[in-house]
Amino acid sequence: MESAESRIVKALLESGKSHVAGSRLAEFLGVSRVTIWTHMENLRRDGFSIEAVRNKGYRLDHVPDGLSEPYLHCLLPELAEESRLVFHRQTGSTNRDAERLLAEGKDAPFVVMARRQTAGRGRLGRRWQSDDESNLYASFAFRPLATPERMRDFTLWIGASVCRCLEEESGLKPGLKWPNDVWFGDRKMGGILTEAKVNADQILELVLGIGLNVNSAPATWPAPLCHEAVSLREALGRSVDINRLTATLVKSILKAYESFLAGDHRDKFRALWERYDLLHGREVTAYQGTEQVTGKAAGIDEHGRLRVITGSGETVLLSAGDVTLRPGWD
Repeated sequence: MESAESRIVKALLESGKSHVAGSRLAEFLGVSRVTIWTHMENLRRDGFSIEAVRNKGYRLDHVPDGLSEPYLHCLLPELAEESRLVFHRQTGSTNRDAERLLAEGKDAPFVVMARRQTAGRGRLGRRWQSDDESNLYASFAFRPLATPERMRDFTLWIGASVCRCLEEESGLKPGLKWPNDVWFGDRKMGGILTEAKVNADQILELVLGIGLNVNSAPATWPAPLCHEAVSLREALGRSVDINRLTATLVKSILKAYESFLAGDHRDKFRALWERYDLLHGREVTAYQGTEQVTGKAAGIDEHGRLRVITGSGETVLLSAGDVTLRPGWD
């Protein structure tokens, strides 16, 4: 349900540079002016900069650099009203939270978000650095009731859809490093992790987690990440309204999921992937279990498998694994 504070944020946003009288807000919400003042203090603690002028009212000067529950409720009212947006200031892992809520029978789809994670995870059991509150950490929960084969290229489709959304919103063209990393230039900007609960031949539950570096400053990251990762803020040279970006991404991912289940994505998938394919034509080393393959990446096949052409001309198809760019790949 949309909160009082999200309704206040909406009113302040709609007023632009004009002030909104406290009496008007009190009448709008059906509360006292003292209650309005309390809400304003809560919003300030949440990261909003709100100017208060006697006899004029309140004006919003700055929105939070990190995720804000009332702001997100304002931007995603349908999800808020249907309780399909779950927000934490801090949690262990949004993926784990989504899995637990699915197990408890919560209606899907829904989204779990957090300002900060203490036990974020990436692919292959790696730790995902997620204690910076100016980035995006979110997990989407679905019940597709589809075969594993039917969902095989789902993560790739979502990755391509995320890149398209980022390009439309920022004007920057990101790249996809198979199978699920979002890059800008030669550094990683984000990643996607999909986990499924399978019964017999059906995927009963599916959780898709996404982590995206949005407003973080590289100088604050651990030493290795300073040279390996990039934030959208660094790439653009300015900060980003993370809540508006998140709302747009949420809508894009939910729409992409519906399109995937309906099969409407088929005619668009390959072309969209090729637009953002970071590896195509470049020398890579791919690892699948104990197997190592070195060669030139040649896109993906109709099942989303990475094609690697070795020095002998053999084409190797990889359905899973890890890929690194070889030195001198530029």
